[in-house]
Amino acid sequence: MLFRSVLIASTVLAAWSASSAAEAIKIGVTPGPHAQILEAVKPIAAKKGLDIQLIEFSDYVVPNAALDAGELQANSFQNQPYLDNQKADRGYKIESVGLTVKFPIGVYSKKHKGWSDIPNGGTVSIPNDPTNGGRVLLLLRDKEVIKLKDGVGFKPKISDITENPKKLKFIEIDAAQSPRALDDVDAAAINTNYATQAGLDPVKDPILREDPKGPYVNLIAVRAADKDKPWVKALVESYHTPEVKEFVLTKFKGAVLPSW
Repeated sequence: MLFRSVLIASTVLAAWSASSAAEAIKIGVTPGPHAQILEAVKPIAAKKGLDIQLIEFSDYVVPNAALDAGELQANSFQNQPYLDNQKADRGYKIESVGLTVKFPIGVYSKKHKGWSDIPNGGTVSIPNDPTNGGRVLLLLRDKEVIKLKDGVGFKPKISDITENPKKLKFIEIDAAQSPRALDDVDAAAINTNYATQAGLDPVKDPILREDPKGPYVNLIAVRAADKDKPWVKALVESYHTPEVKEFVLTKFKGAVLPSW
């Protein structure tokens, strides 16, 4: 009888040990700050039973497709307006579960030291996705470079420009290719993660820079069916720690700002 009790106890202990093993979570990220920050999150999450595995993507389109298809458990690369646009266009059942960081977008130039040096008729490249392209147009409006139609919201288009005193020519390109455009245009709007990859300083180098506030805070996204699962809470709590905040402030020196 004693042997049977010991055997049962051993079986229960083995089952408990198996269930308490670290849960593997695949998270889609873009290279650069998003990946670097989550590397800092990894050891904290490990203490909560999560084994974070990062999958890097070179663009902004595939991470949501992969998440919706179940190839990932989460992603960390986008802001709410971009996610909303993707859900409206593609029908993804994906939800934000926690805010991460803000990347003030910048306009850079290899040919000119300041915005005032951009000539009449100059060329400016902007991202070709509606959210980031619109974000740049709003930046240019706020800096009084152009005027836009009233009520354009977060996704104005080039066709919404009502005044363009310098007669600038806007070229839409894939966001990941923006740094390469610098040799061919007078100025290029470049997202912070791609700017840092290209060796640009997102604080010192832009000739125009977005104010560090507004709706473009990045987020962690998961499938709607998963948002209430325990691992999601553990992931967000691991990210929202003083250690990670200190890492962001120290590592990026103002180019990336904590938003929790």
